[in-house]
Amino acid sequence: MQKLLLTLCLIGGLFTVLAGQKKITLEDIWQTYEFIPESVSGFNYLADGKSYTRLEDNKVYSYDLESGKRTTTVLDGGALGKVKGYNGKIDSYEFSDDESKILISSDTRQLYRHSTEAYYFVYDREAKTLKPVNSTQRHRLASLDPSGTKVAYVADNDLYFKNLLNDQVTQVTKDGKVNEIINGATDWVYEEEFGFDRGFQWSPDGQRIAYYRFDEAAVPEFTYTDFHGELYPEYNTFKYPKVGENNSKVSVHSYDLKAAKSMEMLAVNDNEKDTWHYIPRINWTRNAQQLAVTRMNRFQNALELLLIDAKTNERSTLLKESNKYYIDITDNLYFLKDGKQFVWSSEKSGYNHLYLYDMKGKEINQLTTGNWEVTNFYGVDEAKGQIYFQAAKRDPMQREVYVKSLRGRDNPRPVAADPGTNSANFSSTYDYFVLTNSAINQPASYQVMKGDGSPVRRILDNAVLAEKQLEFGAVEADFFQFDTERGTTLNGYMMKPANAGNGREVPLLMFVYGGPGSQQVVDNWRGQNYWWFQMLVQKGFAVAVVDNRGTGGRGEEFKKMTYLELGKYETEDQISAAKYLGGQDYIDKDRIAIFGWSYGGFMALHGILQGSEVFAAAISVAPVTSWKWYDTIYTERYMRTLKENEKGYENNSPVNFADRLKGKLLLVHGMGDDNVHFQHTAEMANALIMANKQFDTYFYPNRNHGIYGGPTRLHLYSKMTNFLVDNLRPQVSRNLRDPNADKLRIQRDLPANNQPAGAGRNKSDLRNKRKKSPELKSNGG
Repeated sequence: MQKLLLTLCLIGGLFTVLAGQKKITLEDIWQTYEFIPESVSGFNYLADGKSYTRLEDNKVYSYDLESGKRTTTVLDGGALGKVKGYNGKIDSYEFSDDESKILISSDTRQLYRHSTEAYYFVYDREAKTLKPVNSTQRHRLASLDPSGTKVAYVADNDLYFKNLLNDQVTQVTKDGKVNEIINGATDWVYEEEFGFDRGFQWSPDGQRIAYYRFDEAAVPEFTYTDFHGELYPEYNTFKYPKVGENNSKVSVHSYDLKAAKSMEMLAVNDNEKDTWHYIPRINWTRNAQQLAVTRMNRFQNALELLLIDAKTNERSTLLKESNKYYIDITDNLYFLKDGKQFVWSSEKSGYNHLYLYDMKGKEINQLTTGNWEVTNFYGVDEAKGQIYFQAAKRDPMQREVYVKSLRGRDNPRPVAADPGTNSANFSSTYDYFVLTNSAINQPASYQVMKGDGSPVRRILDNAVLAEKQLEFGAVEADFFQFDTERGTTLNGYMMKPANAGNGREVPLLMFVYGGPGSQQVVDNWRGQNYWWFQMLVQKGFAVAVVDNRGTGGRGEEFKKMTYLELGKYETEDQISAAKYLGGQDYIDKDRIAIFGWSYGGFMALHGILQGSEVFAAAISVAPVTSWKWYDTIYTERYMRTLKENEKGYENNSPVNFADRLKGKLLLVHGMGDDNVHFQHTAEMANALIMANKQFDTYFYPNRNHGIYGGPTRLHLYSKMTNFLVDNLRPQVSRNLRDPNADKLRIQRDLPANNQPAGAGRNKSDLRNKRKKSPELKSNGG
């Protein structure tokens, strides 16, 4: 049935909506989760390369890749019987190499943001038996050896393994102690900043276990408080190295199962005299006696990849890298089966690319070249001599999947290059992959493809969610580019009410993250915030996102130019973006707000403080407010230490600029945040109080950096929405033809000269300054 247009006049006539168009509510987004897309979850390829399994409704089913037909029920989580520690629900599962065993986890509990502990069990498919790995307590990081006859795990900071043939348990280490020694797992800062928590690996033959040992005794402690309705709160104390403080002393060991003893392979110490400070990766090569170990200096601008013999402890250097800024750690290391070569990624050309080396460390070939970035390395099809990778080759805002010869100098050939973002999950034989494609206006679709890029079948396309976009009247997000006053071209996207313009101006919310190497302006599905932005558009807001200098996808110089000055150039660019967007004929330059979370919260504070003449309001969630209060690995990578870079810290910490606040500020933090501590917001609040600046605050007891659980997100987004509506008044339409239009402008705190903030600026001034800048226009999407 054809929809009728209905015009609703709200104080000057802002909205034109379609009759029958449904209103998006916060309850839809954060309570009933009306808009969560379908996904291919619990997915595992089987060794034949032609079938896969999925965890659905507590059952593991196998499917044929080509037909999509369910072939068998591999495991029924509800029919495994009563085994101590098993709560009847499968949380995760993985197969042994020969697929005769399945390792499952149950009753999982969160530790920090990424790490968990659970009860683990091994299911024998032939015997149809379920054995607990350790029935006495939750344990961590259980992993089957290549033969499927042993399983290693961590409990009470010690490393163990269990022989599944005779149920004998061997304790590999015995000195584990909370807040002192960790064996087989990582400390907090490695987990958070180097991106892994499993600190051990089985050798290819299952006869050795390489493992980390962290001595964190000298690392300073941090305590946060949980409130649970008891007479006294609970204090959580853990080791957290802030800038310039002691890190853990880290060593790598190899345990020989036959000899039943460990050997230290490499150690790095926490002192200024030591060149090497971190060991961010260990990887077994194809040789079961050779371990590859990556080590770095404290400032992370020098790296060595070592080859260490697990039997003799002899070592050699495979490669060295140094950088005038810093080196990012990735998992792009692949040893070929012939034991003679390996693939490695590096930014040494100015863009992230793939290289082929021999085992003496000689570069054989640069596999990918050009002024574009390899954004993911999927692996090597050694049978065909091909590499597969994802890249932002045609546009920094897009992603394609490519194949290229491992030996020749052929150009990369796209196997998945539909508009938007393409990612791949390859089978073990590389004969097939599951393609995920999404765009900023299109939820993800999943398709089975052959290795050469030819389509096989569609798994799901989120057609129901796409229909909801129409049902709820979702507007298009349009990409744009503009040039700043400094001549830098920046990318952005915009959502706006359909009738914005034609003499009517609307308020603008700018969303920002902006941290090193990140990207928000990417042509992919943007998740729950997409729907919140759509809801704000329905209320009369425009929403824009701009990627500042320091973000990813555009090469090393663009990304690393913020070195030693985190916040400076990013803030300049967000202010420039606000001025540019405020110069458009449909944006009210006096009603622009900025919102961000984590690094974005840091940026939102900088925006409202450093750009007080531009931003009328800001929402800052879980912000860093001084870099000296953040952790060693992340902060020193980009800023070095406070001792070496005092001005960089001083000039780029929002807590030092509280006296500049003129607009409206909402400051939000989780009090159980183990990452960006509540300390940051408490100190920011204190600085604002001492500057006699009014602001709004919302604190969330017991919530971590993600601020979630139960109705928490609904509560938070309700406050943020109300804050924006109350302070930017989207129901008010500034009609430029109305002589009384100025009466509708938002009122901010008056500066000392009693002139309204931003007084004296006008749109013609802004436009004249930007005659060379391209107009705001759709750039695809």
